[in-house]
Amino acid sequence: MKRSVLLALFCVLLTAHSSGQGCSVCTKTAQGLDDKSAKGLNGGIIYLAFLPLVLMGTVGLIWWKNNKSGV
Repeated sequence: MKRSVLLALFCVLLTAHSSGQGCSVCTKTAQGLDDKSAKGLNGGIIYLAFLPLVLMGTVGLIWWKNNKSGV
């Protein structure tokens, strides 16, 4: 149990650093936009990220439910 918690914490910390940088092209583009266009860009990013996050969450939930019965 302790080993799996440490492994999960390590994975979260590892991905947080790499995903926090952002794309320099998107940053430069967003700086030149007005408020309405910037909100549209942010909405598009969230729209594109929604499906993969839902799929990963579903797979994780199914995996957790199946492994929960073995404990």
